[in-house]
Amino acid sequence: MRPAPAPPKQQLGWRALRRGATLLAALALLSAPAFAQPIPYHADPDAREILPNLQPVPAIRFLTSADFPPFNFRDDAGELIGFNIDLARRICIEVNVACTIQAWPWEQAATALADSQGDALIAGLAMTAENGEIFDFSSIYLALPGRFVTRADAIGTFNAQALAGQRVAVRAGGAHEDFLARYLPEAEIVGFGDEIAALEAVRTGNAGAFFGDAMRASFWLNENLGCCGFAGEAYFRPQLFGEGMAIAVPAGNDPVRHAIDWALVRLKQNGTLDELYLRWFPVGFY
Repeated sequence: MRPAPAPPKQQLGWRALRRGATLLAALALLSAPAFAQPIPYHADPDAREILPNLQPVPAIRFLTSADFPPFNFRDDAGELIGFNIDLARRICIEVNVACTIQAWPWEQAATALADSQGDALIAGLAMTAENGEIFDFSSIYLALPGRFVTRADAIGTFNAQALAGQRVAVRAGGAHEDFLARYLPEAEIVGFGDEIAALEAVRTGNAGAFFGDAMRASFWLNENLGCCGFAGEAYFRPQLFGEGMAIAVPAGNDPVRHAIDWALVRLKQNGTLDELYLRWFPVGFY
């Protein structure tokens, strides 16, 4: 059984992702990041610091994949690294339990979790109704907004409410095209086969703006900073763009899920989530 669709990276050029991830990994090792960009905040403001009962959680066996940079992938030395890898380790430190992280092929990872070969899957598993029948999910630790990208000289004057007659590039047939058609119908929507082609249309001047998944766009911008940048606000539409990144656990494994949720609240409050976000996403997408 394959309860999940392919991770988002398979919808974006793999080579571009790999190059971007390599640079991100290098930047992560240089120094502590500067807090100079908007920081996401997804911790529940009503959450309480109630230490979970750790008696049933002597360890957390995290499963992941090794092909989803910059979240989870292998560096040139073969070491498993990435945002999700660092987050999993910090969760275990915060909860003070033993931690293992094992990489599986993406098409087998969810099945391995369902077969109790791990306690939690941190690999971008989609929070679909189908997956919800098999797994429970932690709190969201990273939402995935939609954003506009324009050429650098147009960022300061960009106005999403003044797109009449302007060509906006988008991946054809996706949720972001639906968003434009529903909320900004005056724009001239130009569909492309994938996000890279749509973003390249902005770089070459064939479109005035791009609209799409901000995380994927940030990878492309990492290699095109002299050309383009994010413009306007971030749009959060979970019903269209997905709930975001969360950690899956086998249905009913409440002790592990509660421990992870508690750790996520603490990691946000002590600044660790912000540090990891800035380390792995130097071109922030919020």
